[in-house]
Amino acid sequence: MVMGVANRLDLTLRLVQGSDRVSVSELSQRLGVSEMTVRRDLDALEGQGLVRRVHGGAVATRSRAEDAGFSAREPWQAATKDRLGAAAAALVEPGSRVLLDAGTTTVHVAEHLTARAPLTVAVLSLQAAVCLADRPGIELLVVGGRSRPGERSFVGPLALRTLESLAFDCFVMSIGGVHADHGWSEFSLDDAAVKQAGLARAARTVAVADATKLGVRAFSRVAPLDAVHRFVTDNAAEDGRTHPGGPQTLDALREAGVETVLA
Repeated sequence: MVMGVANRLDLTLRLVQGSDRVSVSELSQRLGVSEMTVRRDLDALEGQGLVRRVHGGAVATRSRAEDAGFSAREPWQAATKDRLGAAAAALVEPGSRVLLDAGTTTVHVAEHLTARAPLTVAVLSLQAAVCLADRPGIELLVVGGRSRPGERSFVGPLALRTLESLAFDCFVMSIGGVHADHGWSEFSLDDAAVKQAGLARAARTVAVADATKLGVRAFSRVAPLDAVHRFVTDNAAEDGRTHPGGPQTLDALREAGVETVLA
């Protein structure tokens, strides 16, 4: 089984963003592909303004990545993310009060939540708000706060204060990385703080992320593995040839008592 180009680009971008600098040889080893393939992928990402090539590797162009973040990633792995969205939505009980995180995958969760109505859904992104607005059986709450450029996720003191005043039956959380030792982590300090608040205000949490996030140690630690009750990912996570950190991370999650759902 060979990792798809979209999966590989997504993981490459995340690995570059999560480091001050990453070398071509490191990416080649992590991704299980040739250095020539890595260089070609870095060229593609540089063409989108998401990384900057340097001698022997690449660094993130963080200001440009913020501008193009969500829109650049949205079409990547769309079919996989839709499958994950359906699986995560199926775990939400009708009648629940739900906090829905920001992210490209959780937009797909939003699209499938209408089948679980009636629901009260508080959203942490502009995209999810647009998706759920005026849907029958959905009472929509927009958490508010500062919209993070490029991501359109709600962050900052206003978002945190709003979350502190509410209580949820379920938090559907997206995540930048999940690692056996590092736990759940995010690339943005602002997003990590909002996720921590969501975890504290929900009776249970369903995390959802595609297999490229397994084994990734992102910049800001959100919580230990056992803070989450269920984790939804794609079945490619079991294949160590395409996702070297997948099987080990799945084992660690199960040992921590997290129910894993492979979609």
